[in-house]
Parts: sequence; C-alpha cells; structure tokens
Amino acid sequence: MPFSSLGAYQAHLTPRPTQQLFNDNYLSFDSASGGGTFAQQFLPEIYEKEVERFGKRTISGFLSMVGAEMPLASDQVIWSEQGRLHIAYSAETYNDGTSAVEVKVAANNTITLPANNLIQNHDTIVIANLPNSKVLKAIVVSGGGTTEITVAPYTQAHLAAAPDSGSTNGAVDFSNNEDVNIFVYGTEYIKGSSEDGASGYLWYLKSESEARLRFNDYLEMAMIEGQQVEMPAGHNFGGTSAFAVGGTEGLFSALESRGLVWTGTDFDQLSGNVQGGLAEFDTILQELDKQGAIEENMMFLDRGTSLEIDNMLASINSGNVASGGSGYGVFNNDADMALNLGFTGFRRGSYDFYKTDWKYLNDSVTRGLIGDIEGVIVPAGTSTVYDESMGKNIQRPFLHVRYRASEADDRKMKSWITGSVGGNYTSSADEMVVNFLSERCLCVQAANNFVLLKA
Repeated sequence: MPFSSLGAYQAHLTPRPTQQLFNDNYLSFDSASGGGTFAQQFLPEIYEKEVERFGKRTISGFLSMVGAEMPLASDQVIWSEQGRLHIAYSAETYNDGTSAVEVKVAANNTITLPANNLIQNHDTIVIANLPNSKVLKAIVVSGGGTTEITVAPYTQAHLAAAPDSGSTNGAVDFSNNEDVNIFVYGTEYIKGSSEDGASGYLWYLKSESEARLRFNDYLEMAMIEGQQVEMPAGHNFGGTSAFAVGGTEGLFSALESRGLVWTGTDFDQLSGNVQGGLAEFDTILQELDKQGAIEENMMFLDRGTSLEIDNMLASINSGNVASGGSGYGVFNNDADMALNLGFTGFRRGSYDFYKTDWKYLNDSVTRGLIGDIEGVIVPAGTSTVYDESMGKNIQRPFLHVRYRASEADDRKMKSWITGSVGGNYTSSADEMVVNFLSERCLCVQAANNFVLLKA
C-alpha cells in the first residue's frame, strides 16, 4: 500500500554559508509544528547524531588520491604544455562537410591543408588513404606554409598515376577531392643547396632543444620511410632543379623490394581448438628456413600485433585453447602476484624471438596515423660483406646507418650557429639561428632475412 505519512517526526538541517540563524538550520521544539514543546509530559527522544540521509555528501577525495599538494607564494599560476613533436594532418571532416586534408587536383599534384599548417617546402611526406590501400611518398615543392601545396611523388609522375609513372612498385591513383592523411617524416635538399642561409623553422628560447629533438627524430624517420626516386629517363622531378633530389632507400622501401612481406596477419585467431595464428607464424618460419635461417630475431610491433602474439602464446599454454584461460606457474605467474601476460621473448622451432612495442607504429602523428605497417622482424647479429675500400671481407650488422665524414667535416649530425646573439658574430642580423644538417643512408644487408608485417 502507499505510504501516506512517515509515522514519526523527522527533522533535517540545511547548512548555510554564514553564521546566522534561519528557520531551517537548527532544531526547534517550541511548537507543535516544530515537533512539540518542552512543556510536554515526556521530552522527545533525540538522537545524538544527525541522520546521513544523503550519505557522504562531499565529493572530495579524488585529488588526494591521484594528486599532490604544494605551497604557493604568488597570486597567479601559469604553465605551458608541450604539443606533439611531429607534424601530421588527417582527413577528418569539418562541421561544414569539408575535409581537413584532401587531394585538390591530382594531375597537378596539389593538396589542400588546414589554415596555419606547419608543412614547408622540401618536407618529405607520406600521403595515405588506407581504406583504399593507397600509400605514396612525396616531397613538397611549393606552397609550403599555405593551405595549398604542390608535391612531387617519388615513384610516379603525378598523384593521378600518369601512364609514364615509371614506378617499379606499381602506380597509386589518387583522385580529385579524395580525403587523405599526411605526416612529415623528414626533409631533403639537393647537395650544396641547404648551407646558403635557406629559411626553415625558427625557434626561440627553450625551443632550440625541441628543434634538436625533432631533427633527431627526422633522421631516424628518413631512414625508415626513405624512398628513392623512380622516374622515367628525362622526367623533370619536382618541376625545378632545386627539387631534383635522388631520394634514399629506407627500411620499408628496402623490405618491399628485397625482403619478405607478410600481409593480413592475425596471430591470435582460433580455428576450433587449434591455434590458427600459430600456423601463420610457422609459415613465416618456413620461409625464413629458405633464406639465411638467422637464429635470433627482434620483433618491432604495433600494439595490436603485439597483443595478438601475447594472446597466441597465452592460449597455447592455457591447457585448453578454446577456453582462453591461463594457468598459474606459467611464465613467472603464480597465485600471489598479478597475472602477467606480456611476453617479451619466446622460442619456436630453432628460432628465438624478442618482442618489443615500436612507438613509431603506435603514435597517431606518425605511422599510427595510417596503420598499414604492423611490425618488422629484424635478424640479430652481423653479416659478412666485401669492402672495396679495405679490400677484404668485414662483419657488419644487418641493419646499420652510414654517414658522410672526413677529417675536415663530420656530417653525422652537423650543427652551426649564425647571427649576432650570444657572442656569435657572423652577421649583422639581431638573431641567433641554429642550423642542423646530416648526410646519411641506411644499409639493409641481406634483406631476404627481414620480414615486413603489413595490414
């Protein structure tokens, strides 16, 4: 039945921010409406404590659990937060229906970008539309710093894949108004063109250190993403001699042309009670047997593929693959510790694999923006090569960087300062400009022992 009354008198208080008496912030027993008077035969039964009908009313406690407290002597607190170190723009659609990044005219190699973008001339970029399996590398030849740039692809004449593309990897055909993702992986100049005071990024105060970090990253990214120019004879790459660069063969490009490429990997798939992903992995091992059969290998993986291998290994050692369970006492797991299912190394057949997450494949402003590369398997150790300058066989790591150096000049990472600030008087300009330069290439020896894992 419905409740028509509470049967006993309840009093409640309403807290006030000031020390004043209000008719609803204290208990009163001086009238019938207030619960009675003290002239009654029996005094009311008063509880010593108030009833917490709203429970714990405070919301504090979160900051004391996750934060810290410290004193303050000023009237104002100001801090700055670092943004991402790399430059990337996606095809995310705006509210008006337009795209942030899209191919404007494919035949003219023009691309539209958001206002105030940071892409400059000579930047080398990756252009991608992964749902349509399109990935292409190019250099920015004009329009840097504006909303419309012109690029020159490394492996074909136009974004529209002209018939005379000359690419050995197959043409990639972008259409007008096609949405694309873009990120910068380096810069490239023809030899002798970048030491004449060419303009570039300008930083101030602490940002010189940010520039150095960015440049260090670009050095590695250029070795990973580098692409050689694959143009037909006589083609004027970039439309002007200032951009007639030759490119360089990076890791991904070398593996696409000379290495093993595994596509469509799903290592944690199950087929009944059989670990189907393990069968895929064994197929890779069988192919490695046909090559150099290098016993120790490093696996640099994106997050998804790394977890797939963890799941594969966990299910193999669960006793019941279909249940997906995990037993104690396996891989340093026991009942008194948190279950650890992150496997850093394992052995299959005669091969040892050491697994690590590769941030470059996960970062949303580098390859994580595209997601077409899932990992790389790199053989450990060295290989024997013949050095013509030394006239003998020497041992070199399978993967290593060579840089230009002589007694007079070392270009591993050359830096110099120009201007008239900070005691450096090299010009009349009231500024200090820090310049960075490197001349290097990546050597991928015995690429047939590497495995590129593609989505």
